[in-house]
This record gives sequence, structure tokens and C-alpha cells, in this order.
Amino acid sequence: MAAQMSAVPAFRYRAFLSYSHRDESWARWLHRALERYVVPRRLVGQATAVGPVPRRLSPIFRDTDELASAADLGTKVNEALSGSESLLVICSPSSATSRWVNEEVAAFKRLGREDRIFCLIVAGEPNASLVPAHEADECFAPALRRRWRKDGTLCDDPLEPVAADVRPGKDTRAEAKCRLVAGLLGLDLDALKRRDYQRRAHRAMLLTSASVGIAVVTGALAVAAIVARNTAERRQKEAEDLVAFMLGDLNDKLSEVSRLDILEAVDDKAMAYFQAQAGEDLGTRALSQRATALQKIGSVRLDQGELAAAMTSYQAALAIASKLDAAGADPAYQLAHAEALTFVGLVYWRQGKLDAAQGTFTSAKDILRRACASAPDDLDIAFQLALVDNNIGYVLEARGQLDEAAVQYRRMLVAMQRLVAAQPGNAEWSEYLGSAQNNLGKLALLRGDLAEALRKYAEDERIQMRLAAEAPNDASRQGRLLTAHAILGRTQALAGDTESGMERLQRAVDIASSLAAMDASNAEAREQVALYGTQLARLRRLHGDLLAAGHLIAKAEAIFARLTVQDGDNATWRREYAETLIEHAAQLHAMDDKAGARRQAEAGSRMLAPLLQKAPGDRSLVLASATGLLVQADAAADSGSARRLREQVLRTVAETVSADTDPRLLALKVRALLDLQRKAEAASSIARLWADGYRDAGLLATLERQGIDYPPNDAFHPPFAATDGEVAAGQQGPLHPAGEPP
Repeated sequence: MAAQMSAVPAFRYRAFLSYSHRDESWARWLHRALERYVVPRRLVGQATAVGPVPRRLSPIFRDTDELASAADLGTKVNEALSGSESLLVICSPSSATSRWVNEEVAAFKRLGREDRIFCLIVAGEPNASLVPAHEADECFAPALRRRWRKDGTLCDDPLEPVAADVRPGKDTRAEAKCRLVAGLLGLDLDALKRRDYQRRAHRAMLLTSASVGIAVVTGALAVAAIVARNTAERRQKEAEDLVAFMLGDLNDKLSEVSRLDILEAVDDKAMAYFQAQAGEDLGTRALSQRATALQKIGSVRLDQGELAAAMTSYQAALAIASKLDAAGADPAYQLAHAEALTFVGLVYWRQGKLDAAQGTFTSAKDILRRACASAPDDLDIAFQLALVDNNIGYVLEARGQLDEAAVQYRRMLVAMQRLVAAQPGNAEWSEYLGSAQNNLGKLALLRGDLAEALRKYAEDERIQMRLAAEAPNDASRQGRLLTAHAILGRTQALAGDTESGMERLQRAVDIASSLAAMDASNAEAREQVALYGTQLARLRRLHGDLLAAGHLIAKAEAIFARLTVQDGDNATWRREYAETLIEHAAQLHAMDDKAGARRQAEAGSRMLAPLLQKAPGDRSLVLASATGLLVQADAAADSGSARRLREQVLRTVAETVSADTDPRLLALKVRALLDLQRKAEAASSIARLWADGYRDAGLLATLERQGIDYPPNDAFHPPFAATDGEVAAGQQGPLHPAGEPP
């Protein structure tokens, strides 16, 4: 008992956290990381120069939490400084020029505790103010750069404070936290690292079971708070903090290991808790936290393929975010409002409601522009603006407005290049730089530049491979990698490299299968198993392996049947299901089962018809529809029906933008013309495909049946993303505001 009492600090706060408003995200992270840090058990009670080592570092003073209702800010800050054992300073060019940060450092030094100041460098350069023309890069406030006399006056002696450094190429966040903890506790850094590593290694073994326990406990506390919310404001705040943790940090960690199922058990209770509160009586902090939590719930539902439930959560978050934005022109609230709108737009997109999706994306962009005018240097706003540009471009592409879509995609690429140059270590931004390359690869393919498409897709795969290798246990990164593999693989097959195409598609199916096995509620992973399994089945069929193709298509059909029952509003799933039925029809035709082939192809075409009516310019729908018509023609009961179906293919393709450049549409047109015995009309399209380097196995089989010579184009040299030894362990769509996996 005596040992425990001696560990209690003589100060009210373990540390005072000083920072500029522009560095608030770093301050939130550091405050949370330190208050949640538990000192390794074997170090607790050890004697140091600053006293016995405590079990926890809390409380850490941070003004936005502690002074929400303070009337006299100056007095409260001085009291907090006096009551703090140490001072933590977030160092950046913004804090270096902040009057308040400098005064807080000066006040703490006047207390005689200069040796208890610890810094975290997040941007800028130490002592850059001494280098001509680089003064703006200085990250240390003036009071940090000089020693102080005992009488409280400034010396001329320069001083470089003790600092952890999280700039790119420096400390990781974990290393920086460890350095600061060692300083606060007066411990040897190496000793702390050893003990901390031993503890983390032990805890890693218990991650899943601990996560379940936390989810259950926090869910129970959230529900309990509904009953007791009128008894104490403090209890309500604690309950909301716990729910925010469950849907924030815990959600992020569980998504890395693809455990959406663990969160599902408490999501309904959390949703009921938030909807039961009287929002009009809450402060801005509680409202903002609530909007974030509702968005997290919506994202879990979206990943599980429950669009209606996701929309309910997103619209509830939007109502709160718009209210906060209306209360004042704060860029942070404008950003939150735009994010909430974009979430809603994502659901509209997946439901095939292009007008509603474009409207919400455009509204989000307008809000972000206003925010950017108020905070032109805010990189988070610039990032969200780039994602909205991508999403608007995707809607425009689905409408057949390719030139307008290209403007949006190029704007996104330029923005992501600038952002990654500013923060090379930001994995999320690097990921979306890859997505921007993918967008331009898609446009290159639509315009017939197969080599450029392969280059862009290869660049995306290279980026995703690097990110996945850096975090091999992160399921979300594996999901993005499998998509890059699949897109590059199927494009390689279009260029005639069927073996490489099948190999990459098989990798994509294998990764998606492992993710689906980790979490049966992960609808996106199951969709990818079926989607890329269907694309692989087509190549296996054209390669002559009907048995393997049949196994793949049977599994894909079963998955899509369950998904479309789960959510009939998901237009993307319905289109992909139709593609699977049409590929099954092609397999039946290859086995000379014309009646079965006709039934399957007709079923797929019926599924596509209402979707194509809503979005006649959507190339994916046009390709699927034309393919289905050709399979029906092959299996038609009479020549008259076959002719009508092939002529319908020609009309469908002719009405599509870039019908004369997209090699996939050209190949369908060639097949229809040749089957109609119109070889002369097909000649120019065949010549264009040959010049583009297009050598899809389906086209080659058609030309061979017709006795048309189609030698390799020696001038076509497709690039490759990586050699087989370098490769480690669908089509992209609108992007999540916080970075939704494609």
C-alpha cells in the first residue's frame, strides 16, 4: 500500500500539452496515446530522478477538453501549467509562430522546470530560423530555443530541446511515443523499449479475444448510459468516449484483421443509444463525436453490403454535421459536413442512383471549396477534395461523359502527387495515388491505348504491393492489392498474355477468399471472390479448362445469389451477378448444351435490362449486355433469332461513347459482324484492334474460326508491373471520404 501511495504524483497533471490549433490532430493522437499508455508492470514503482514510476501517465492536460466551459482562459491555463509536472510541445511551423504556444513555454520555464520540457516534431526543421530564407520552416517556438535564467529572463545561450520526431524518415509514432514516455517517467529509453516490446508481444496473442471483451463491455456501458444519462453529465461523457473508442480506434484495428463481425454485435445498441439522445441540448464536441460514430456504424454496414442500414446511419450523421457547419464557418466542421455528404453519395452510387450520387458529390465539393478558402494550406481538406473529384469523375464516366470524367481524374492525380510529395510516409495518400493512376489507365483502355493502360495499372499495383508489404497483416491493404492484381491481370489477358492474366486473377481470388474466411460478414471480400472468380473462369474456359471454369462459376453464382437476396438495391451486385450468369451460359454452350445456355443468358439479360435503362452510358453494363446477346445468338433455336440478336449487339455498341476506340466494344462488334457474314465491314475494326495490340483469347478464337490471319504485332511492347519473383503474397468505383477500399 505504501508503494502505491508514493507513486501518486505531487502535481495535478502528469503533463501539459501545448500545441497550435492547426496541429490539433497530432495533439489528439498524443493525448490519447499517453493517457491510455500502461507502464510495463516490472517498471512500476522503480525509483527515478522524478520519483517512483507510476502505473499510468494520466491525466494529461489538453485545453480543448479541460477548458470547454472556462470563463477565464488565462487564469485556467496558468493554473494548469503550475499543476503540471512536465510540458509537452507539438512542434511545427504553426506552433513556432503561435503566440499562445510561446507564452505557455515561457510560463513553464519561469516555474523553474526547463528540464521537464519534451517536444514532438511533426513538421518543419529545428533551428531553421538561423538559416536565411528558411525562417518559415522553423518548428521550435522562440521560448524553446533559448535558456532561461532563474530570475525568469531570457539568456542568449541557444538551446535545442529534447525531441521525438515523427517527420517522414524519422521516428514511427510508436517510437516517438516511447521516447516521450521515457522522458516523462525519467526512465532509460532502451529499458522501456525492451519491457514495452515484451508486453506488446504478449498482448498480440490476445488481440481477438480482448477485442471481443472490449466491444461487449463498451456496448454495455453505452446502453447503461441511456438509462442513467440524466443522473450525471460526467457519466454520459464517459459512455460516449467509450463508444467513440469502440467505433474509432478499435474499429480501425479490427478492420486490419477483417473482423467486422465483432463490431456487428454492438452496433445496433450503439445506434439506439445515439438516436435516443436529445441532440438539441448537446455541445459541439458531443455532436461532432456522435456524427463520427454514426459514420463508423454506416461504414461497417456498407462493408457488410447492407445499403439501407448504411444510409440510415449516414443520413443521421449528415443531419448532425450540417447543423454544426451552419453554426459557424469553421473549416473543420465544413470538412465533416462534406465527408457526411460523400458517404451518402456512396450509397446512392451503389444503388445505381446516378443523379442523386452526382448531386451529393457536387454539394460536398462546394463545401470543401469554401473550407479551402478559409484554410488553403489544410492538407486534409485537399485530400477529401481529391476524393470527391474522383467520385464525380466516376459518375460522369458511367454517363458516358468521358472527356469530363478525364478532367476530374487528372485533377485527382495532380492533387495526390502533391499530397504524397508533402507527406511521403502517409500510406493512405500513397494508396489513393495508386487509385488515381488506375483511373487514367481505365481511360487509356477506353481510348484503345492498351500499352498506356497497362503502364498505369502496373504503377497502381506497384504502389499497392509496397503498402501491403509494409503491413502484411492489414486486411484492408490486402484488399486493395487484390483489386490491383485483378485489374492488371485481366488487362494483360486482353493484350494476349493469358497466362499472366490468369496468374494475377488467381492471386486476387486467393486473397479475397482468405479475407472472406477471416470474416464471413465481409460482403466486399465475398463479392471479390465471385467477381474475379467469374473473370478467371472466362479465361480458363477460353484456355480449354472447362472443369476449373465450372467450379469457379458455380461458386460465384452461389455467392451472388446470396448477396442479391441480402440487398436487392445494390446495382453493382446485380450487374456482376448477370455477368456470372452469362459466363455460365458461355460454358454451357461450350459443352453443347444450347438450351441451358439460352436460359442462363436470357436470365442475365433480364437482370441487366432495367440497369441499362437507368444508365445507358455505363460501359460495364453495355459490355455485359452485348456479351449476353451474343451468347443468346450462339444458342438461338433458329437463324432468324440469331440474326436479330447480333444486329441488336451492333446497335447497342454503336450507341455507346468511344464505340470505335474501346477494344472490348470493338471486339464484340467484330464478332457480331463476322457471324453475320459481313467480313468487309469488320476489316477496319480488326485492323484497329491489331494496331492497339489487342489479343484477347475470345477474339483470337473468333478470327480463327473465320480463317482470318491475325499475327502478333511486333511493335506492341506491353510493360509489366513486376516479375513473378517480385510479386508478394473489378473495376474501381467512388472512394470513401476517409479512404474506402476500392
